[in-house]
Amino acid sequence: MAEQTGKINKRVVIEGVTPEIDSGRYPIKRVVGEKVVVEADVFTDGHEAVSCELRFRQKESQTWTAVPMQALVNDRWTAEFTVTEMGQYRYTIHAWLDHFKFWAQSLVKRLDAAQDVGIELVIGANLVGEAAARAEGSDAERLALYRRVMEGGTAESIQAALSEELALLMYRYSDKDSGTIYDKDLGITVDRERARYGAWYEFFPRSCWTQDCTHGTFADCEARLPYVAGLGFNVLYLPPIHPIGHNHRKGKNNSTVAREGDVGSPWAIGSELGGHKSISPDLGTLDDFKRFMRQAAEFDIEIALDIAFQCSPDHPYVKEHPEWFRSRPDGTIQYAENPPKKYEDIYPFDFDTPHWRELWDELRSVIEYWVEQGVKIFRVDNPHTKSLRFWEWAISNIKEKYPETIFLAEAFTRPKVMYFLAKIGFTQSYNYFAWRNTRYELMEYFTELTKTEVREFFRPNLWPNTPDILTELLQVGGRPAFTTRLVLAATLGASYGIYGPAYEQCVNEPMAPGKEEYLNSEKYEIKHWDVTRPDSLAWLVSRLNSIRRENMALHSNESVRFYQTGNDAIIAYSKTTEDLSNVILTVVNLDPDHMQSGVLELPLEELGIDPVQPYQVHDLLTDNRYIWSGSHNYVELNPNPLPAHVFRVRKRVRSEQDFDYYG
Repeated sequence: MAEQTGKINKRVVIEGVTPEIDSGRYPIKRVVGEKVVVEADVFTDGHEAVSCELRFRQKESQTWTAVPMQALVNDRWTAEFTVTEMGQYRYTIHAWLDHFKFWAQSLVKRLDAAQDVGIELVIGANLVGEAAARAEGSDAERLALYRRVMEGGTAESIQAALSEELALLMYRYSDKDSGTIYDKDLGITVDRERARYGAWYEFFPRSCWTQDCTHGTFADCEARLPYVAGLGFNVLYLPPIHPIGHNHRKGKNNSTVAREGDVGSPWAIGSELGGHKSISPDLGTLDDFKRFMRQAAEFDIEIALDIAFQCSPDHPYVKEHPEWFRSRPDGTIQYAENPPKKYEDIYPFDFDTPHWRELWDELRSVIEYWVEQGVKIFRVDNPHTKSLRFWEWAISNIKEKYPETIFLAEAFTRPKVMYFLAKIGFTQSYNYFAWRNTRYELMEYFTELTKTEVREFFRPNLWPNTPDILTELLQVGGRPAFTTRLVLAATLGASYGIYGPAYEQCVNEPMAPGKEEYLNSEKYEIKHWDVTRPDSLAWLVSRLNSIRRENMALHSNESVRFYQTGNDAIIAYSKTTEDLSNVILTVVNLDPDHMQSGVLELPLEELGIDPVQPYQVHDLLTDNRYIWSGSHNYVELNPNPLPAHVFRVRKRVRSEQDFDYYG
């Protein structure tokens, strides 16, 4: 609705504003340097002309910057601006009756009809005089001059009245006071680039042990950094690094009975040695952890920590604040359950406690503590099982003080809950990629994520596996399935990750048929990984991450477009930069057991390719190059050794030396 002030009748209507999430309740997301393109329906009664502008400001500023909006069709208007700083922005729309523009449009019609325009020039001169009174300095002088010329009623008067300079001056000094301001200031959360683009790697620090010890330390993790850097990852995510409880500790394969030497689950946080602000002494000290982060930074790797707001029965919170937990009728504290599963080694917080304010403050302080130690990225465990309003408050509180902080929601849950977590502040989100296997499923899902309103607030981070998830396809598809899912994750997602070294070593044995859990899961035992194995997919991981770094088209998601191949076992899609200087075309065989072929159909002109000239497709995985002609080209992919092409499309250009080459 239009804003109404006093007795002024706001005749201009503003509606249908995009982007606008839930009537403006939640902000859209951008990273520094990205554009915000805004559209709106703007109109008025009758035939009068309207003008409008897009206004934006940083939240802390009281000064709006205005950008003129341009008319599209059917009363639709658009404008854009670029966000340049991290933090919160606001934007809105201001529209008004533009009497001079309407007058100029009418003047042209009268001239075309060969009518006398003497009186019209006087009316126009008066409008210019009113604008001159609102203007200052040289602009006021120019407007006064235009008024005098227009009052002359000559051919020169008409030429002056329709000049571009006068139109710009009259727009600048329009009478906007009686205009309509959209009744919402819409929000934007602006993050750093890592929020949009990154390659994540997960490993368990305690499994980074060498032959002369049985439990890895942060010093051992430092020794693993060259391997992670060689794979090309820029975010290294660690499961919880805190002391692990003893009471009801889980044994191997999630056994309810722990034997001597069983190390338990890192997510059973807390013991007599400390809680969420402590480090397990088996890993080292806080100084050791800080040294590890500094060493990682030397490899351009950021450390991401796990935030798991739950406690072992031995956590200091249980003794110090029993009111933060739910009690059973027998007086014991309720452990976590997801029937028929029982997690006796974990106590969930009771977010319905009357003491919720103290609980919220303490949990927020946990995040802030690790930020103060230098951690800027957090993977949040099961946020959908905690208070949603707590997350909205806590993330807002943290990002207001530390806008560079990134929160990844590990929430494999219902779509509306998953999307709501993104709306209330989570920077990135786990998603359903792991279970989207067919061509149709992938196309449908990524069209939803990139071509609908969802793209404005939900940033997917694609993981083909996690310590909790070993999908059926990976179990039965062998090495080709691991290769296929890796290529899809790395090229469909600007952000993606793998749990390794299990992934690059193609570990695929489930706990039991029909289960998506690993046999001998690293969640409950220390593993020794030989990262030098010659059959590892490390070479492919490294190559894909190098391709990602070198091709800006893969640094975002919105440009993805899918193509027909004539074969549902083959999926093909492109990503491009806005200027089409970088075009990446990915073709993947989704069948892990058989060779598949098809005819790929490309809209050449939309990709900036001359349809009558040959062009080169350069396979960045194998370095093979092919000359294609026209929009239809044959592809054939064998699941072994490599079921995918990642092409850079190189168009024929002319060099200064006057010979053809592909740039």
